[in-house]
Amino acid sequence: MAQFRRKSRNLSEIGLTPGHMKALMTLEPGEALPMGACAQEMGCDASTATWLIDRLEERGLVQRRPSTTDRRVKGVVLTDAGSATKASLQEHYFHPPDALLELSLEELETLFSLLSKLVEAADKADRQPARQA
Repeated sequence: MAQFRRKSRNLSEIGLTPGHMKALMTLEPGEALPMGACAQEMGCDASTATWLIDRLEERGLVQRRPSTTDRRVKGVVLTDAGSATKASLQEHYFHPPDALLELSLEELETLFSLLSKLVEAADKADRQPARQA
């Protein structure tokens, strides 16, 4: 949690929230993604996605462009500044913590195995119907 708070504080220092970061991470340089697809990729409703994209557009990180096949659809594309910001965020946020880098290969394999078991158990629990009280 301390690392999450530290990284979130760094994010807020550049005027972004975790939601903004999630929106940036759904976009690929040079590829327009329809607004509906943005919302789906972010796992939020259309109004939340619109709000996030509006804030990113105000900062010059994304642009909305009309679709070439359907004028009712707007595609969201990273600007050059947005691509640079995304790359910087990826470098900063996806770099493993030093404590993880200090683990041996054997320790990493054990950790991977244990985390895989947790993911499998969570997936299994998600597939089971809810119990009635």
